[in-house]
Amino acid sequence: MKITEKTNEGLKREYGIVVPNEDIATKVAVKLEEIATKVSLPGFRPGKAPKDLIKKKYEEAVSSEVAEEEINKAVDQIIKEKSLKPAYRPDINVESYKFGTDLSFELSLEVIPEIEIKPFDNITLDKFVVEISDKEIDERIEFFANRQKEYKNSDSQGPVKTGDVVLIDFVGSTGGVEFKGGKGEDYDLEIGSNSFIPGFEDQLVGAKVGDIVDVNVDFPKEYHAKDLAGKPALFKVTVKAIREAVKVEINDEFAKKFGQESLESLKKMVRESISHDYEMSSKMALKKRLLDALSNEYDFEVPSKLKEMEFGAIWKQIEDAKAKGQLDEEDKDKSDEELKAEYQDIAERRVRLGILMAEIGEANQIKVEQKDLNKAIFEEASRYRGYEQQVIEQYTKNPRLIEGLKAPIFEEKVVDFIISKVKLNESKVSKEEALKKEEEANEPAKKKAAPKKKTKAKKEEE
Repeated sequence: MKITEKTNEGLKREYGIVVPNEDIATKVAVKLEEIATKVSLPGFRPGKAPKDLIKKKYEEAVSSEVAEEEINKAVDQIIKEKSLKPAYRPDINVESYKFGTDLSFELSLEVIPEIEIKPFDNITLDKFVVEISDKEIDERIEFFANRQKEYKNSDSQGPVKTGDVVLIDFVGSTGGVEFKGGKGEDYDLEIGSNSFIPGFEDQLVGAKVGDIVDVNVDFPKEYHAKDLAGKPALFKVTVKAIREAVKVEINDEFAKKFGQESLESLKKMVRESISHDYEMSSKMALKKRLLDALSNEYDFEVPSKLKEMEFGAIWKQIEDAKAKGQLDEEDKDKSDEELKAEYQDIAERRVRLGILMAEIGEANQIKVEQKDLNKAIFEEASRYRGYEQQVIEQYTKNPRLIEGLKAPIFEEKVVDFIISKVKLNESKVSKEEALKKEEEANEPAKKKAAPKKKTKAKKEEE
């Protein structure tokens, strides 16, 4: 095998490889001998078919198989001998090959750049710890109480006004035919809550108890039931009563509805819950600041193909957002050239940070362990109440789903590792102060993050 280096510029590497026909022919002959001892052809006993017939029938397929093996062998050999770290699977271009001639092909790739990891204690980050007030805890419990409130019939006979809660029966139809899910009885509806189809609640304003109101509405074009989306519908609505809320007493009995023995233990639970929410929010904000700091600290060349792939994924989201009329407000008046320039920068930043995080993880022997995967699977399953076991089984039976968990887990472990090494300026702030500081911190870095949602391409890294 003859290997010639053709390009060694920056991150790009190209090699020309020639495998002599003699090497291939020898290996093809060995494989044909193995086939001859096992194969069964019509008119011959197993292993007794003439060699010429075996050669005629299998030589072309076997030679292609050997050629592929030689290509893979060459790739492995070059990567090992040159101590390369490919940024992606190398591209192979077979110039020409026909059995009986030398196998000539080119191998091209880009390598991961060599990065000198700088001391992390050079980085200083602000961490804001939100102080939880008693007022905030009381407001959260009050919110729970409102969610738990019940209604009783009032003495009022109407007319119904915005803000009232009415007890109704309703039957919906399209084209004179009732549709599935369009019927309800003894339903408490707050007028003005916009919990029903747009226009439904407005048509009940002015009605009185005992009235039967024809409510004519159009289902939204984006309605989840495709057979109803965009269609006009008629609802026959019977107003049975105007209701008034029964005040919920916030006491020990109320706390028991949430599995707590007393109001004090409920307040403790709520405080811990709010604290956890703020901690998660603080961690996400800290990660944003860290990624911004790393982006400012490192400026190495990135593999162009990885950047192109990342940009391609981002641009597809932009085009999808355009088609759906969901493009970010700040982008609507920009030309494609302006948008592409901005998102090329975003793609490059993402690739650079991804490479950097991988190098830091490798240098510090950070790995995704089975316990990390188990935790992630159980957290995912907990989002689907009643279907936890099915979700767990889906993951355990699908290796690709497991692989999909590894990258974000690895990134989180690397981020946690770095944060444990940087200097943190920790300060206590109110909820309002924390929100203001987050807005100030995010404003200058607005364009630095990659899209996280299908229709949004400029969200900060989470």
